[in-house]
Amino acid sequence: MESTDRAFNEMQTVKRHFFALRNGIITDTLRRAGSPFKIIFGLNLPQIDSIAAQTPHYASLAQRLWDNTTTRESMLLAPMIYPRPEFNLSKARQWCATVPVEEVADILCHKLLRHMPYAPDLADELCSSDLEMDRYIGLRLFFNLVYQHPARALDAARKAILDPSPVTDRIAASLADEAAFVLE
Repeated sequence: MESTDRAFNEMQTVKRHFFALRNGIITDTLRRAGSPFKIIFGLNLPQIDSIAAQTPHYASLAQRLWDNTTTRESMLLAPMIYPRPEFNLSKARQWCATVPVEEVADILCHKLLRHMPYAPDLADELCSSDLEMDRYIGLRLFFNLVYQHPARALDAARKAILDPSPVTDRIAASLADEAAFVLE
């Protein structure tokens, strides 16, 4: 079987799992809350984790899921199945540049980016960006790294607090509290 055939069949299998577990109540709640996704199956994170455990961890499949920007669950599953050794800094920057909402940023940081050796430097880079979503991703990534790099996390949080933004205000304040606690 060619890799394109394999990826197509695996993508279909993933979508079937999404469809089997769909939840209309969560879907409606997300839509009312303003979720930008055209397709929302309404899966919760444990369900998506379960699908990730059953799904082959191929970079090509993860990339296809990430590129499926119309579907919430595709973008949440992609960081869970991308093989960590293959996720280089260039790919990380590309993915960060296309994060549409905080929920996707949270999963990307928690499930993939925090495990990368370049994570602290990437977090610093993102926190220095002019783009609010980049700054959010950087702060969120530092939240995952706060016990390893509390001083850097506190510095990033304090800088974000001095530059108020509705996207970053809450996470910056929480990160500052957590980092200060770790440093005590």
